Amino acid sequence: MRAKRTASSSSCLAPRHYDIREDAADAGIPIWKEVLFGAELLLLHASPVFYGLGIPRGDGSAVVVIPGFLGTDLYLTHLAEWLGRIGYRSYVSGMGLNAECPNLLIKYRLTETIDKARRHTRRKIHLIGHSLGGVMARSIAAQRPNDVASVTTLAAPFRGTVLNHSVLNVAEAVRQNILNEHAQDVLPDCYTPRCTCEFVNSLRRRMNGSALQTAIYTRDDGVVDWHYCRTGDQDIDFEVSGTHMGLVFNPAVYTVIAERLGEARTRRRVNGAARRH
Repeated sequence: MRAKRTASSSSCLAPRHYDIREDAADAGIPIWKEVLFGAELLLLHASPVFYGLGIPRGDGSAVVVIPGFLGTDLYLTHLAEWLGRIGYRSYVSGMGLNAECPNLLIKYRLTETIDKARRHTRRKIHLIGHSLGGVMARSIAAQRPNDVASVTTLAAPFRGTVLNHSVLNVAEAVRQNILNEHAQDVLPDCYTPRCTCEFVNSLRRRMNGSALQTAIYTRDDGVVDWHYCRTGDQDIDFEVSGTHMGLVFNPAVYTVIAERLGEARTRRRVNGAARRH
């Protein structure tokens, strides 16, 4: 499975990345394909990339990985350990089950992890998020441009909540639970694109600073509408074959991540040299 950049034809470009659909919608996609993610895991273990062969090595920078909706750090173990194996200092999110208000998770849990990674490495960090975790990663990068070197999203619908209908139903149940448990700490439209919290508002802004952006998606996604996982910029968007869940085990994804982290390192050196002169 090889990754390819999004074609430049205007007919297939997404709207500008700070435009967000402000309603939730049924994507009308079959979720059954997601059972095939196990094949991607098998292919990963058979790939030289998984063992650090033929890809750029890391420079000891911190990489924080963030799980998706209803996920925990556990299913990102392969990705986190691989990042450490190729030369990065990897950190899991430490936020537990991703079934809470993203604004509160960022404020009270992810911020702690990011601050720790910054202290340990004394340099900007990289963020990698899967699905909802990728949306959160982009929000953090927009809020903290001086702390983030790159942000990579894997099947993250950061432009709109357009999902398989069964996932929409579960998300609504999670939303009601959030409102019941945190009524005093969240807005009435919490867990919807209409919310006006900092988490959602930051997604509507252009991402400032020098953070290198990467958006990886698959047209075979059975959970989210892949159209909403792209920025519309062919230099940022990368298409791979695979499932929504399987992207965290996908060898083509790992190759893109290694190459883009390497590009972020080169960019940092160039910018640093420019400042010295």
